Amino acid sequence: MSAGDRVRIHYRRLPDNEQIFDQRIVLARPDVIVTVTDPMTLPAPMRTDDGRVMLESGSRAVWLTFPGAWHDIGRFHRADGTFTGYYANILTPPRIDGSVWHTTDLFLDVWMPAGGEPALLDEDELEEALGREHIDAETAYRAREEARSLLQKAETGDWPPAVAREWTLERIVAEQETSG
Repeated sequence: MSAGDRVRIHYRRLPDNEQIFDQRIVLARPDVIVTVTDPMTLPAPMRTDDGRVMLESGSRAVWLTFPGAWHDIGRFHRADGTFTGYYANILTPPRIDGSVWHTTDLFLDVWMPAGGEPALLDEDELEEALGREHIDAETAYRAREEARSLLQKAETGDWPPAVAREWTLERIVAEQETSG
């Protein structure tokens, strides 16, 4: 894998939903793979609890995947390119087979709006999944621990990591324009 290659990410949502995301690699290192989406088509804007838009049709996201980690990080933008915040999916470590990746969403998310404080999202979804036996107690515990760790790191200023702050959409667009 190298910059410019495309990957197909099979993103499973228990019990039986799977989406496939096609993204372009902009950086591939052993510790992190940075990808960018094409402008997205969404049925409705993705909003925060207070109604602010996180993503909307025409938005692009920069994704950071950390091989072996139980989360990834998205840098979210509105359609006009305005950065809205960092979004961490708590998920199974991705299985990366060349240009095809597989992972399973573990319901919890951490959202940190631009200039704001981080928050844990979707605890109710995890509880519902546990109640319906879509996820086992051990995996749910692991998901909670990952989310707790990210929130603790955010409190000390250690999350999001430097690589997430460095790979902005503006940087990616500028590098794309100079290279091709």
